[in-house]
Amino acid sequence: MKLMISALTLSLALAAPVLAQSYAFTNGRVVTNTAAGIIDNGTVVVRDGSIVDVGANAVIPDGAEVIDAQGGWITPGVFAPVTQLGLIEVALEASTNDSGADESEYSVALNVADSFNPNGTHIDATRIEGITRAALFPSTGANIFAGQGALISTSGEFDSLFEESHFIVADLTQSGASTAGGSRAAAWAFLEAAVMDARWYPGRYAATHHGDALGRYDAGAFVPAVRGEIPLIISVDRAADIRRALRFQRESAPIRIILHGAAEAWMVADEIAAAGVPVLFDPIRNLPGSFDRIGSTLEAAAHLHEAGVTVAYTTQSADGYFNVRLLTQHAGNAVAHGVPWDAAFRAITLTPAEIYGVDARYGTLSPGYAADIVVWDGDPLEVMSGATFVMIDGEPADMTSRQTQLRDRYINITQEEAYGYRD
Repeated sequence: MKLMISALTLSLALAAPVLAQSYAFTNGRVVTNTAAGIIDNGTVVVRDGSIVDVGANAVIPDGAEVIDAQGGWITPGVFAPVTQLGLIEVALEASTNDSGADESEYSVALNVADSFNPNGTHIDATRIEGITRAALFPSTGANIFAGQGALISTSGEFDSLFEESHFIVADLTQSGASTAGGSRAAAWAFLEAAVMDARWYPGRYAATHHGDALGRYDAGAFVPAVRGEIPLIISVDRAADIRRALRFQRESAPIRIILHGAAEAWMVADEIAAAGVPVLFDPIRNLPGSFDRIGSTLEAAAHLHEAGVTVAYTTQSADGYFNVRLLTQHAGNAVAHGVPWDAAFRAITLTPAEIYGVDARYGTLSPGYAADIVVWDGDPLEVMSGATFVMIDGEPADMTSRQTQLRDRYINITQEEAYGYRD
């Protein structure tokens, strides 16, 4: 009889639902990125990895773990739209740099997901600055194509890469022109020939491994972009090159392009807006570092906003692998030069998610969205503010990095204890 009762108890236990893990973020200024705007002294409730309630009167479930923002800010996690996190440890040390493959015979087919290291030390340093999602960009190699990009979380977990082969990157700047043979005309000819190779794939390759521009393997990888299933991200800076890219999209439907860099985009902002082409843009990339971007200006972000261009901010002028953590400061500089605060904050949260087609899950604080949440001790776009708590997919994130560990190890070294390796 006791055996029967024990078996029944066990079966009931197995049948019972697992209690969901709940959290409640309280006592903070909640930036929703929705029509609800900013809620003073609001609450965000999380259960099983997703947001379930947001508002001034949100009900905190029994047993929920409460995270008190202590009067700070509660926001969606920051989304960095251009990075090389987990691809580079030391840029000038080839053995630690998997961002590109200059000597490979392949280009479009190179999948950045195969190079991604979720244990990269720069990921931790990025996460503790409030950045929870990022797009991974490969670097160009043997021709204008860099390869296929991906989307990651900054959790550092082995499953943190959540979208593979999500876009393709091509370089049509002066650098791409040089790679293609020495002129922009050569670069555009190569791109258009590659489009024809993909459109006629696989038939064109029935008797050969080579098309007009791409080999069989690269042409097959380019097909989803040519069919409009994934975007083609085109790096351009000069206003004339941007106009050429817009013409390319008009003449190459259903290809969908995204502009990257776009230093002189403000000069043709109305044309970009009319074409509905998004831009990945660094608001403090204002110095004429090449003849491609003589027209750079700190007011460019404001001009793009006023024209109605869809813009996500990047850290291109800082780099893409160890200073991605400065993204909020770049957005703050946009505000200092005329962009409204809510638009600048959106440009590093919801807008990147929209550009990459994952805005149904990321970028806002509203029910049904992933619980990527950051608590800040002040305005997140202010240089002196910092993240005090980060949650990714409903899990509290580790707030340590190699830098914080080094700080903690050596901060109390005295003259009597002069050596860091001694206990």
